[in-house]
Amino acid sequence: MKIVLNRQQILTVLSPLMCAVSGKSTVAAAEGILIEAKHPDVCKFTTYDLEKGVSTTATAKVLEEGCYIINAQKMMQTLRVMDGEEVTLSVDDKLCALFTCGKSSHKMIALNGADFPELPYLSNDRGFVMPEGTLREMLSKTMYAMGVNDQRPVLNGCFFEVKNDSILLVSCDSFKLARCKLQTEIQNSNADGSDLSFRFIVPVKTVNDLFKLLSSDKEKNVTIHMTRKHILFHIGELEFFSRLIDGEYIEYDRIIRKDSKIFAIVNRDVLISSLDRAALITEERVMNSVRSHVKLHFEGGLLKILAASSAGSTYDEIEIEHEGSDLLIAFNNRFLIDSVRACDSEYIKMSLSSNLASVNIEPAEGKEEAAEDLFMLLPVRMKE
Repeated sequence: MKIVLNRQQILTVLSPLMCAVSGKSTVAAAEGILIEAKHPDVCKFTTYDLEKGVSTTATAKVLEEGCYIINAQKMMQTLRVMDGEEVTLSVDDKLCALFTCGKSSHKMIALNGADFPELPYLSNDRGFVMPEGTLREMLSKTMYAMGVNDQRPVLNGCFFEVKNDSILLVSCDSFKLARCKLQTEIQNSNADGSDLSFRFIVPVKTVNDLFKLLSSDKEKNVTIHMTRKHILFHIGELEFFSRLIDGEYIEYDRIIRKDSKIFAIVNRDVLISSLDRAALITEERVMNSVRSHVKLHFEGGLLKILAASSAGSTYDEIEIEHEGSDLLIAFNNRFLIDSVRACDSEYIKMSLSSNLASVNIEPAEGKEEAAEDLFMLLPVRMKE
């Protein structure tokens, strides 16, 4: 194989592929980039860590066709430090890869392309199309609440429910829950023309990488195709695919409290600023542990925010609209900040029942888009 690449262009092309490179794999090929060079002047690059993968094509001057695997980290490092516009990559019969640029050259070991892990079969028969920016915005509201290494595998990801006229995303762990539903027309790409009815769970690592790959442009579309065990995202020239989590998601509606008796309307940005100040105390490390509890005291037309540790104490007041009895309740401050920040609204509505019951956080005013957002957080027990 012998190809000539534009150095800056190929660095841009390869950068998104690094999310699917295995760091410590017993399969050496999973740590590499599969390069398939074919006439006329087309190169396909693929990475696959046995759970998720990325594939894209780029134009290159193909002098000799071939299919080889090159270590991804070493290839990226080599391309970054080389000085020049064009880089020639050649691989000989002895699996010696040679990068040359001007008078510089660098050798490394390559692997035969046949050694690359077998890619899953991804059908394009069932799927849907939606704006990239819309999906990215919905992920930003829900991904913070996904479980990580939870004993219940279905919680280690984000749940999707897609219908013809709506898309719903839910994530949940043992402390917090995020639900984002948007009533909108979803473009149907099912080959048989059947109605959209998809329910699937995307793993946490895939969601985090997908968020980075998506743009915030709502004029661009992402095409999503489904198989029984895998999902495929077409993002511009990129194909990003991943396995799905097998299992039925929890009945999240049953754990959302609907009998709240205490309500407060709070300015979101003012509350976040106050909680950020409290974080100077709550996130101070004391005796190898982090005390991250903040107390909220709903009293009349005021919300009093208190936090104390051996590092010091903090106190703040916010004017609120308050309905119901007074209440003193405590939360993990970091979880509370994440939940409030996810609620994209100038004013938020907090619905509470007692100091041991969860709080529901929702937008306080209607939005032009038909969005239904709800963020739930469990309190922490206060010491007497």
